[in-house]
Parts: sequence; structure tokens; C-alpha cells
Amino acid sequence: MTDDRPRLIEVAFPLKQASLDSVHEKNVRHGHISTLHIWPARRPLAACRAALIATLLPDPGNDVERRRLLERLAGKVVTKDITKRVGGRDIPVRKEETEGGILHWGRESGPDLDVFREEIKKAYGGRAPRVLDPFAGGGAIPLEAMRLGCEATAIDINPVAWFILKCTLEYPQRLAGQTRPVPRFALEWPEFMEDFLKNSSGGSKKRLSGKSDGVQTSMLEPPEADLSWHVRAWGHWVLQRAKADLYPYYPMVEGKPTVAYLWARTVTCKNCRAALPLLKTLWLCRAGSKRYRLKMVPRPDKSRVHFDVVPEPIVGERGTEQRAYDQRVGHGTMSRSGAWCPSCGGPGTVAMTMDDIKAEGKAGCLGTQMTAVVVDGPNGKEYRLPVSVELAAANESANRLKEFYEEIPFGIPAEPLPSKEALGFRMPLYGFDQWYKLFTPRQLTALGVFVRHARHTREALREADYPPNWIEAINAYITCVIGKLLDYGNGGCSWYTQNEQITHLFNRFALPMKWDFAETSPMGGASGSWGSMLHSLAKSVATAMALPADMLPPLSLQQSAIDLPVSNLDAVVTDPPYYDAIPYSDTMDFFYVWLRRLLAGLSPEFDAAFSSPLTPKWDHEVNDGELIDDSSRFAGDAAKSKAAYEEGMFRAFRAANQALKPEGRMVVVFANKQPDAWETLVSSVIRAGFVVTASWPIQTEMSNRTRALTSAALSSSVWLVCRKRPETAKPGWDNRVMEEMRERIYDRLRDFWDAGIRGPDFVWAATGPALEAYSKHPVVKKADEPNAALTVSEFLHAVRRIVVDYVVGRVLSHNGEGEAVAGLDNPTIYYLLHRHDFGFAEAPAGACILYAQSCNLRDRDLADRYDVIGFTSGRNAADQEDEDEEDGTDEESATSGSHVKLKRWDQRKVKNMGSDAEGRTAPLIDQVHRMMNLWREGDVRKVDDYLEDRGLRRNPAFPKLLQALIELARKDRQQDEVVLVETIMNHVTGRGVHPQMRMIVPGGDA
Repeated sequence: MTDDRPRLIEVAFPLKQASLDSVHEKNVRHGHISTLHIWPARRPLAACRAALIATLLPDPGNDVERRRLLERLAGKVVTKDITKRVGGRDIPVRKEETEGGILHWGRESGPDLDVFREEIKKAYGGRAPRVLDPFAGGGAIPLEAMRLGCEATAIDINPVAWFILKCTLEYPQRLAGQTRPVPRFALEWPEFMEDFLKNSSGGSKKRLSGKSDGVQTSMLEPPEADLSWHVRAWGHWVLQRAKADLYPYYPMVEGKPTVAYLWARTVTCKNCRAALPLLKTLWLCRAGSKRYRLKMVPRPDKSRVHFDVVPEPIVGERGTEQRAYDQRVGHGTMSRSGAWCPSCGGPGTVAMTMDDIKAEGKAGCLGTQMTAVVVDGPNGKEYRLPVSVELAAANESANRLKEFYEEIPFGIPAEPLPSKEALGFRMPLYGFDQWYKLFTPRQLTALGVFVRHARHTREALREADYPPNWIEAINAYITCVIGKLLDYGNGGCSWYTQNEQITHLFNRFALPMKWDFAETSPMGGASGSWGSMLHSLAKSVATAMALPADMLPPLSLQQSAIDLPVSNLDAVVTDPPYYDAIPYSDTMDFFYVWLRRLLAGLSPEFDAAFSSPLTPKWDHEVNDGELIDDSSRFAGDAAKSKAAYEEGMFRAFRAANQALKPEGRMVVVFANKQPDAWETLVSSVIRAGFVVTASWPIQTEMSNRTRALTSAALSSSVWLVCRKRPETAKPGWDNRVMEEMRERIYDRLRDFWDAGIRGPDFVWAATGPALEAYSKHPVVKKADEPNAALTVSEFLHAVRRIVVDYVVGRVLSHNGEGEAVAGLDNPTIYYLLHRHDFGFAEAPAGACILYAQSCNLRDRDLADRYDVIGFTSGRNAADQEDEDEEDGTDEESATSGSHVKLKRWDQRKVKNMGSDAEGRTAPLIDQVHRMMNLWREGDVRKVDDYLEDRGLRRNPAFPKLLQALIELARKDRQQDEVVLVETIMNHVTGRGVHPQMRMIVPGGDA
């Protein structure tokens, strides 16, 4: 694009449609690029596609064309009435979804995509625009840039990310449209041929189906097939050879295939010296009426515990009764204090403290005990105790480890884990300080066998006359299968009792300590097995091969984002690391140590990328490396760590600025709960020479994901749109900047509200539209303070307060005008904000900290001084057993308050509530709650005296607050509160009040 016209994304964006299709995409498992290999925090393809198109295309300049363009891009939002099964009942649900457009999964190809590809090319004078993602990670952004016909460059410093980029971008582009005869051995694999015939089209299918009648398939000529079928064939080749080696270690008992082996870690009780099983839960299955648990029975000699598998009945008709019963009979030996010993103690006692267990772990004294085996029976999964042959097979595998790793480069993965100070790493606290220690001996045996045979495919492919590019691609994708096997085949996987399946390690990107874990059998076809992993990966490869055949070759580089090798870019679109949110390189070392062994010798390029024992962290000599705020990489110096991250982000954005054309645009994706993180990002963007012109909060996460339930992680990713600031830009003055910001922000806030953005997302979403007024100046000076500047922190704090006032204004008057909050004090504003967004349910602490800061309060003051909120440890203990539980030393424990609950009016116990204290006027919400307590006590005279003493009849904010409380109570289904506040309002109205007070009839419309 040769001019600097506003881009579509700077004027309009299909926010609702992009959000709906992004959330839907999170449910897609088959064929999505996310199933190629684990990578943290991938952006949905729908969001990337929408943002890229809207960034690359100019705004049409009129409403009619703009609406037409947006509808072609994202379709329309339609509402459908569906039925959802909840608790055994069919519940009517109104569901929104998109109709038309190219964002929804499965609608991305076709004539409309071709139209956009042509429009983009036309906008750039007939050439392909050049797009860069300097933090490319899992490759969603560059993949969509390629799909749109762009010349895409993808950069990431992490070798695992670079490997994923090659699998996502390079191999499908290089081999698109190419076919080869499948290997002859595949013809003797019935499942392969059946799937191939079902999914093939054209001559191959007709030729094979016509000749296969009465003729052995092995006598047919091998059909031509694309890369995905060759990956499937050679993956099966690896499996058959691995089975021959591993068969003795996975015995089948009574002809029933093994699904999983369930284990408990053990420690020697310091009191009775028995082997104490460390179990978070005794439950094996809670799937509807099918309920089984373990029963612990100490042996007569008190040396260890014997287990029985017992069925459990449904108890009571109400869910609360069932949950209480399940908690009582299903709670294991572990608590946050430590473990109780079944051989010498009872529940509620502590035989081994957490410090005791840590000491035993560091001494190498933690053991394991198989507790149960899950098998496939004729009527579903069955649970039984392990038999002697299974116990012997598990132990025997350790004897051949050395043999299986002899020919594997670098041997068994003995590289060190990060220190216990690293973000999210708990296992080093218990002696798990080398990567191989995360696996059982049998898991290591299986992995060694699969790695060995995966490496053997190279020679077999050469003997079969495959070209070098095919050999590299097939080996890379088989390596991805082992990567998926790693995620399910380690000592950190749990058994999910409600779905009766094994969970994978990285359902969040940390390494917590798992006391009871599940071991999958890689030999069968259950979840976590080689067969299921291969099938999943082959579908992803097939999807990748179906991309447009004329995609331009991408450039994938493994290097820092600070020193870019490209220039004359039309757009930089990127999803940078978020402060201290995810320790990318530390967690990806889990895969790196295995990829290094698998890929060694495949090509000089791979050998160079995987030459170091571990992934790049921070190189103090060159002042470059992975950008993350992790003080463990700076000898515990938090200030140095934060400074390195902030300076690194500035240097990366400055490099992007220098690589962009004058009319180029940068789009930065951000989703972080911390004000510090936002201020760092914004400061870096502005220092690097950018002006923020727009922001769009695209909802990208499902509301039931673990992090959404247990933290303040945003469900929306905010996409900040930036253009280069002219070098001639002059300093600004704070009063003018603030005035300009206020003039522009309210229209955008209304747009966000109408699009359904709520909660912390709504607060952060306002950053973009507010920032243009600030960021178009290299510095903003304070008019009333000589030589002082308005900092980003001060500016964003003012923005957050405007947004908070807008939300509370909506609660009070439904129009969001700031005047509606006039006369309200900060604690009352906080109360209304919190209650509007979360009610009395548990809320993430981070969101409440954000709200408190926006109201010039501290969360601890709200809890201790005002008694408005209380800190909790999170979920009900009965509901925790199937979730991602840690060892009890997590930062978000009960003592730190990982969750917050707003207190009901009758739960607040603050002394002299509603009275002025320490020179502070009592918050209005305290005064109302005191009146409610007085009314409940039945003393109307005290209510009247209090009304008169506080002057509430003359306070225009008082009736608005009462009305808001009535509406919030109705929303929260607090009928007793509704009746009480309505009664007080009617009483006050009858005594004469400010003209704004209106009569409310109990039970009437509010």
C-alpha cells in the first residue's frame, strides 16, 4: 500500500463475529494446527485471519461499503434456540453463532477467501504484502498471512517454536500438490486402506475399488497419496517395530486391552516406617451412576497399604449431599499441611509434613505404588487391582533402559530442570531435578524404543527412494507424534474420573507436583496411545496440505526478535510474551531434550538449532535472549529481571518500527491481568516510536478453561493497532491530552458494551482508544508541574477510572454517563463494580486487585478495613479432585487468596459499620447496609434517626444506590434482599425525600 489511508481495523472490526468464531475454534480438535505440537497460548486462526485482513485492507471510507466488507469477512450473528442437557434435564438455551463469512472453522476456503486475497494484492499494487511475526510461537499469525497470499516471515528464539513453524508453514507449502505412491507395506494394513479409500477422490479410489474385488490388496499397485498419508503409513511402520520390543512390558490380562495404570507416589512414614501412599483422591470413576473408588487397607504387618476397588452408591437427592459424601469418602491422604498415614493415623492427622516430604524427595526416597488398572471391557471401562504379571512388567522395564538408549544421541535425557525458583516449577522441590526423572522406568523404556525406531525411518525412506525434502518432512511429523506421546506419557498426568480418560501434562504451562498419576499404554488405541496420537497428527497434516496451493514460501528463522534480518515490511502482527505469564523456554525444555535426540543428524540446519543442551534463556554477555520477567535468571534480582524484560520489549518494538515502511502498521496482541504488564507494553510501544490508533478485545478463550476459573487471565485478547509516529511529532500537554482522550473514549466504550465485553476485559479494552491521544506525542508534559511528565502509569490509571465510572454509571442509570457516579465514594463504586461483574460467586483475585486499583483502593483494605470482600482458596474441595491440583505450596494457596468473594450485607462484621471513623466518612454502601441491619432488628425509630443524622434524604446518590441494589439482588436471585431494600425505599419515600427518589412498589418493576 503506497498511501497512508486509515486501515479497516482502525475504523471498524467485526468484534462479535470474531469472538464467537474464536471461542468456537477452541473446541476444534481434529485437524487444527494446535494438534500438531503443544505450544503455549496460540491465538485462534479466526482472530488472526480477521485482524490480518482488517489491517492489510484500507477502510472503504463510507458506511455502506464498510458494512458490506465486514459482512463478507465475518458474516452475520444469528440467534438459535437449542436444548442443553444439564443435570439429567433438557434446558432451553439461546445460542449466538455466525452465519456466512470466512472466520468460522471450515468456512476459511472458497470464493470469498479468493476475493480477499485479490483485494489485498490490489491494495499493494499487485504484489504480495510483506508480513512479519517476530514472536511467531505456534505459527497461527504467519499461517494466516500465508493463506491470504502474503510473503510471511516467522521468527522465534525458541528452537521448539522454530521446529513447529517448519511443520506448520514450510513443509505443507513445499510439498503442496505433490503425491507419491504409498509404501507397499501400507497395502497390508486394512485400517489404512479403508481410510484411504473412504477419503480418496478421483482415479485412485475408482482404480483401487475396481480391482480389489477378490484380489489381495498387497497385489495392487500402491496408490498415489499426499504427505499426510505417508506420515500415517510410516507412523504405523514405527508402531509395529516398537510393539515387538515393548510387548513384554504391557501384558494384556483376560483379553481386555489396558487403558491406563494408576499410580500413587509413596514416602516412608517417619512414625511407623510404613510405605505411605500420597493420594489427592481415592476416586477412580464418577461418571453419572458409575462410581468407583479405592479403599485403603493397612497390611497386618503395617509395612504398606493394600487397596481394594469398591463401588459407591448415589447418596441423597440434592447435589450438596452428594458432594459432601464424595468429599468424605473420596479424600486421599494428601492435604496442604502434608499427609496422614493409614497405617498409624487417621484423616485430619499429619504424619509427614510437606517439608518432610520435600526432604525425602531430595534424598531420592520417594517411591511409587500401582493402585489400580483401567481396562476396556465389553460394557465400557472397568477398574480392578493390578495382578502380579503387571507389577512385574512395570519393574522389569528398568533393566533394559541402558540398552534402549545406547544408540540414541546424547543418551537418556539427564539435562537439569530449571531451579525451584523458576515460574511454575514445583517438582524440583521434591528432588525431580533432571528431565528423565519426570517419567517412570517403563515410560522411559517406551520412549527410548519409539525414538530409536523413529530415527530408523530415515534409512528406510532412503531405501524406498524418497526425496530428501520428503524424508525430512516425514521424520519431522513422526517427531511430532512423539511430542504428543510425551505430553500424555509422563508422571504428571492425571486420571479424569468424570470422563474416564487420561489428562495430558500441559493443560496449563507449569510443572506442578502430581501425587497420584496415570500411565497410559502406548500400545493400544486409547487416549494417549501412539495410535491415537498418529491419527490426530495425520488429520492436522491433511488440513495443512489443503491450504491454497499458490502460497508463497515462508521464511522461518530461529533467532531473537531484537535483531531483525528483514526490512520494507507492510505489517508486523505479533503476540509477544506477557511479562511473567508463561515460562516458555523452561516448559518447552520438556520437549526440547527429546527433539534434540530425535532430530540429530537430520540436517545441518536442525543440528545448528539444537546444538545446546537446553533452549536459550538470557545471555548476560550479549544482553539478549528470551523476554520474560523471571528473577531466577538474574540471581533472584527482581529489579534486574523486570528491567531486562522492559528494555528487551522496547528494543524488539524499535526493531519492528525500523523494519516497517512509513505507512506500515503494527498489531500487538496482549492478554494479561497485571497493570504493570500493560504499562510496560504500552511504554515500550510508545518509546519505540508508535502511536496506538485502535484496540479490539476479541474473546478467544472458553469460559470453562482451567485458568479462567482459577486466575484473572483474560478471556479476551486485546489487539492493539499501531502506526509509526512522525519524527516531527511534538511533546503534548497533559490537560489537552486528557481532554482529547475523554472526547473519544465514550463512543468506543459503548461499542464494547454493546458487543458484550464485560469484566476485566472491558477495563483493558479501553486502553487502545484512549492511548492515541497520549501516544501521538513522544512525551506528555504536566502543565502545572515544570519539568514533570505524565507517565504511562498515571495516564492508564486515569483511563481505568473513567472506565470503572462508566460501568458503575451503567449499573446506576443504564447509560454509562460519568455524572451518574457523582457523590459516590470509592468503596461503594468498588462494591457495585464487583457485584455487577461477579455477584457473590468466587472471583479471581487478580481482577479484584485491578478493580481496587482503579478505585484508588487496596484489596487488603477492602478485606480488612472495610470488610467488603473475603479471600478464599478457590474451588470446593470435593470439586478439586479432577482438576489440575498442585502440591500445596503454590503461590495461589489459601493464605494468599487466589479467589475473592463479595460479602452479603448480613455477613459484614466491620465494627461500627456506617459510622465515620479515623477522619473518614463512612462509605455510602456501609450506610445502606447498616440501615438494612437496623430494619431487620425491627426498630424503625433507629432507622429514621440514622437517615436524619446522615442526611440521606438529601443525598441524590442514595436513591440511585438503593435502586441499583434492588436490580443487582434480582439478578443474583437474592429475594430476601430485594424485599428488604424495597421496603426501606418505600418507607423512606413515604417520609419525603429528594425529588429524584421514586416510589418502588414491592415486587414491581425496578
